[in-house]
Amino acid sequence: MDESAEWRLRFDEEADKASKCAKELEKIKESIVKKEDSISFNNKLALLQKENAALLERVEMLKNKLEDEKMRCRHLQ
Repeated sequence: MDESAEWRLRFDEEADKASKCAKELEKIKESIVKKEDSISFNNKLALLQKENAALLERVEMLKNKLEDEKMRCRHLQ
């Protein structure tokens, strides 16, 4: 596997994690309406929002690295 493909795989994995986190966040929002447990919900929401922000930041970093690697590969050709 070449380096560019490896970075793409990393990017895809991080994007998948962010997507799963967003889906979990949506499930928690739905469950709070049913359970009426706003304190627990707010704690979970805050935790998931922090995790999601960190994952989105990582995805952006990997995206930039991927672009850098693509440019480096183009220059080597």
